[in-house]
Amino acid sequence: MRKTILTFFVLAAISINAQNKTIMKFELPKLPYAHNALEPVISQETIDFHYGKHHQAYVNNLNNLIPGTKFENMDLVEIIKESDGPIFNNAAQVWNHTFYFESFKPNGGGKPTGKLAEAIDKKWGSLENFQKEFNTASTSLFGSGWAWLVKNKDGELEIVKESNAGNPLTKGLTPILTFDVWEHAYYLDYQNRRPDHVGKLWDIINWDVVSSRY
Repeated sequence: MRKTILTFFVLAAISINAQNKTIMKFELPKLPYAHNALEPVISQETIDFHYGKHHQAYVNNLNNLIPGTKFENMDLVEIIKESDGPIFNNAAQVWNHTFYFESFKPNGGGKPTGKLAEAIDKKWGSLENFQKEFNTASTSLFGSGWAWLVKNKDGELEIVKESNAGNPLTKGLTPILTFDVWEHAYYLDYQNRRPDHVGKLWDIINWDVVSSRY
């Protein structure tokens, strides 16, 4: 599996605090495209706020919360699996958003290939059927949260919904794809029309990246 920005981000950078003790210092990863590159599906204004403000805030909050705790030397996945409360919320949102933003590219869309395509066809009969079910999961989630395509321990695909900062890693599942259905992900572009937002995201999916996660 190729290295991604997410891998770099999970490794993070090391900084030294006043007591000369090493602590994990997380940083906002650079996007693999320009802020306006996903238009008209996701506007530059939404990227500026969603990535530049919300995502950055989760990074800042996490860095402020972990010093002096057992989590200060853990990587991001370890923190997500072992924490709860504000530390979990911010760590998971950092990971979720990085994973989400990496799933897109300008002029994306199309269809997956290889083993992921085969697994989707085996589970849902066609890509179209899968997309319909994933759209339903995304639009029917009450309140804020995430819809996920995951691989379970038996290697089979599932669609799961997670509220708020929920992450499938906590349940032993392997994330493959996610749609963010917090209002800040779409409200500037689509107002309250979540189904329109969800339907358009397929036009910018980077299937090479998504397939590499399977």
